[in-house]
Amino acid sequence: MPIPDTGVLPEADPDTLIDSPHLLPQPADTLLVPVEELPAAQSSPDTVYRRVRDELMLDGNARLNLATFVTTWMEPQARHLMAETAEKNLADRAEYPQITAMEERCVQMLARLWHAPHPERVRGCSTTGSSEAAMLGGLALKRRWQARRRAQGKDVSRPNLVMGANVQVCWKKFANYFDVEPRYVPMEPGRYHLTPDTLTAYCDDNTIGVVTVLGSTFDGSYEPVADICLALDGYQAATGTDIPVHVDGASGALVAPFLDPGLLWDFQLERVASVNASGHKYGHVFPGLGWALWRDTEALPDDLVHEVDYLGGSSPTFTLAFSRPGAHVVAQYYNFLRYGFEGLRNLARQSRSTARALATQIAGMPPYELVTDGSELPAFAFRLAPGTPDFTVFDVSQAMRARGWHLPAYTFPAPCQDVSVLRLVVRTGFTAELARLFVSDLAQVTAQLRVPDPRRSIAAFRPAAAT
Repeated sequence: MPIPDTGVLPEADPDTLIDSPHLLPQPADTLLVPVEELPAAQSSPDTVYRRVRDELMLDGNARLNLATFVTTWMEPQARHLMAETAEKNLADRAEYPQITAMEERCVQMLARLWHAPHPERVRGCSTTGSSEAAMLGGLALKRRWQARRRAQGKDVSRPNLVMGANVQVCWKKFANYFDVEPRYVPMEPGRYHLTPDTLTAYCDDNTIGVVTVLGSTFDGSYEPVADICLALDGYQAATGTDIPVHVDGASGALVAPFLDPGLLWDFQLERVASVNASGHKYGHVFPGLGWALWRDTEALPDDLVHEVDYLGGSSPTFTLAFSRPGAHVVAQYYNFLRYGFEGLRNLARQSRSTARALATQIAGMPPYELVTDGSELPAFAFRLAPGTPDFTVFDVSQAMRARGWHLPAYTFPAPCQDVSVLRLVVRTGFTAELARLFVSDLAQVTAQLRVPDPRRSIAAFRPAAAT
């Protein structure tokens, strides 16, 4: 299966300072700047810029980071808009009403994209990322549960939240920070995310909600949100307990609407109370930007909304963070206007096509076998076939890092701790040429690892062909 070209042009660097002649070596100046303590005196901007930039060169190349779902490429125009609005505080709504209006327009666009029955009733906001958005979703579930229990004269001291063991770490943080018992439905061999046949055994009257994941970070797979809602319908019919659903769509909520229009996962399902997504993933904005949307005002309790008037005017806020740059919202608004539905669908299609083509090539490269194939998120997991001697996925990851690639290796949670995988994420900016270089490097690294050699060291995998 040929690897498609994403059609993304080489990235232009808008910073005219980089590599300009007046920054040529001044070693004495750069060596005099202390780095472990606050300097006693000021230094020239050029000297400090060079010192900091030189150190940053030791970091990995973000475009070769196949571990992250986070955007690593944006158009120069979007980058300029971010630079031009970095100093504008999103919390200061009275002073920057146009950025506020752009945020509200983005919420409305997402409400319609996610099939809200009444978009005008949707409550939503931007956040610093999906972690904050997820915690807001969890808090709303907890407050709704507490209000309902108090009205019934029942105890509110033991809330729990049901989710698959594959959830992102933000949900573990939520449970820890906000005193909610996490009930993790364990994986099973061949089943690596939450399914309807397993979850209701973990539910009871103290369950504030069920978290479903549209795009597991472990393997890129979608959880069957509609089937999970059906299982909870049956649970309510049998017990009388109404349990809402939150969809963690950090990645998939900005992929599925464009590539999987027949998939039921969003506000079309009555049980879905809230959805979060990362604008800094398949929303194509640099980190950090998230979105949290609630079906209606009832889904977001009023006691989580605070009015702020000391910045001038009066405006509601219901985020955990307060002051932050409006630049990310501006960039998201730019992307929505720039690409539209058709353009965002094309970007998602290109990424998925590249992911599937890479998966096909890796499946035909012994000793690897696929766990997922990139047909849901543009990401997939693969592992070494059972019985592969001499090396592990961790050896492969380390060897690929020596060639410039960050290809993560990790082990699934118990009871599937015997499953160790490599995972590859395709994002905009991962061109056909990069994909070709990756396959070539993986083949070369694998061939070297398959030759038993006790003297082998990581130096054997240099030079880095992909950098």
